[in-house]
Amino acid sequence: MLLFRPISAEVLNLDSYSFEIKCMMNVPIIDPLQGDFPEVIDEYLEYGVMKCVAFNRRGTLLAAGCSDGSCVIWDFETRGVAKELRDKDCVAAITSVCWSKHGHRILVSAADKSLTLWDVVQGEKIARMTLQQTPLQARLHPGSSTPYMCLACPLSSAPMTVDLNTASTTVLPVSLSDTGNGTAPQSHNKFSDGSSPFTPTAACFNKYGDLVYVGNSKGEILIIDHKSNHIRGIVPIPGGSVIKNIIFSRNGQYLLTNSNDRTIRVYENLLPVKDELKALNETICKTDEQDEVEKLKAVGSSCLSLFREFQDSITKVHWKAPCFSGDSEWVIGGSASKGEHKIYTWDRAGHLVKILEGPKEALIDLAWHPVHPVVVSVSLAGLVYIWAKDHTENWSAFAPDFKELEENEEYIEREDEFDLVLETEKMKDSDINEDDEIDIMTVERDPAFSDSDMSQDDISYLPPDPSPGVPEQQDIRVLSTSKLEDTDQSTSPLSEDMELNGHLTNHESSPLNEDFGGASFKRKRKPSEKVLEFQAEHVKKPLSKMKTDSNLLEAGTAS
Repeated sequence: MLLFRPISAEVLNLDSYSFEIKCMMNVPIIDPLQGDFPEVIDEYLEYGVMKCVAFNRRGTLLAAGCSDGSCVIWDFETRGVAKELRDKDCVAAITSVCWSKHGHRILVSAADKSLTLWDVVQGEKIARMTLQQTPLQARLHPGSSTPYMCLACPLSSAPMTVDLNTASTTVLPVSLSDTGNGTAPQSHNKFSDGSSPFTPTAACFNKYGDLVYVGNSKGEILIIDHKSNHIRGIVPIPGGSVIKNIIFSRNGQYLLTNSNDRTIRVYENLLPVKDELKALNETICKTDEQDEVEKLKAVGSSCLSLFREFQDSITKVHWKAPCFSGDSEWVIGGSASKGEHKIYTWDRAGHLVKILEGPKEALIDLAWHPVHPVVVSVSLAGLVYIWAKDHTENWSAFAPDFKELEENEEYIEREDEFDLVLETEKMKDSDINEDDEIDIMTVERDPAFSDSDMSQDDISYLPPDPSPGVPEQQDIRVLSTSKLEDTDQSTSPLSEDMELNGHLTNHESSPLNEDFGGASFKRKRKPSEKVLEFQAEHVKKPLSKMKTDSNLLEAGTAS
């Protein structure tokens, strides 16, 4: 009888986690060179203590809500602050920020139960109202360029549509009432298991805002016509766990849910993206079920189909702020574990392609750039980390029709490849008509945006708006590649002396204060080797001169 001693992770010189990953995963990790997703931390932004972030539709501006009630707008191209929106009536932490369709307005929700609508260009407050509960998330209606309607998800009540123009609210249903008419239940109602139907509840608009998709604590997705305030369809989630997040992809073809069973699910939208409400009503008319609940479930199965499920089968972590990439090809989710800044990346086929490991700071929010493979994450310390691809610069010079090979390749030349061909014969084979006029006026459509997203009214950039008498607070740090390699993407100088037990206890340990005495600077990059040698030579010369002067001074004193 043969006995085999199991090989430990220490014998293989691997940490236990990576050892389990390599041994237990059946699907190999996809080659990172083939994926268009971020890989390393490129830099980070600092402006107070930021809590949440959101890109505009073009990805040129980044809005961040801060703990002091202000909302700062970054120019993402220059990494500079373009505008700060500050309400003197609000000093509570911002819970969410949302851009309007064309970027002219921003909706800000705060912990003081307020909703504030801002004019981005003017920097002026358009409307403000206070709810009875703290809104954890608020989203503007996506179908209007100048919206006043928004969708708010309060802390301990059902989601509601809010008209900021008239300061009116309409509570949405989160389950079928006892009479079965689909109206919103009262707050004192309880489910059969005794749990409250309002904790927590997630909701979002579809692409054009004619329907609202609500995820309740019973593990159901409710499809609601918010104008009539009636439930039109029900989609049960496998396992029936509480739905914490519900998000539509940019193109409106996929719906993502994050449940308490530690699973991210992606559903395919079976309804047409345009005129979704009309198609839903037609589906309801074709359904012959007599029982109302079964009819709603039958309609729901005709609207959404389960496409993929994502989870970490080893660590069983909860997920934080999952979202789609701009082209809906990738899904990311942050680890909700304390003291861990990990971002998991999956492709749409369900394969785990990358695990990004950041500093030892909890992750509280995520956002993927609408166009580029760039992800921004917000840490508990209030910093915004920018993740991008690790591009390797290649300064090799080749002819335009040459390419660099990674390894030798066998090449079979064509029979006529090196035959001499006269220039006149080449011109005869060309199909180009030189008499045709060349169109230099038509602007080609950006394939990253659909026809409905193309608009000349979009705000892409903001003019600089310096505040006189106010010291600059923003700092941008560019993390060098060598520092990231030394820490293996798992530690950060920000968190070496920082204790995060649910709160930030020592913000003075920031490298901005450690290395530079808290001084503010714009951008710092790693100097080249020649610059370092040049600086070393100039440092040695003044030192030798100082020694000579001191010797002369001592001799004069002795005499």
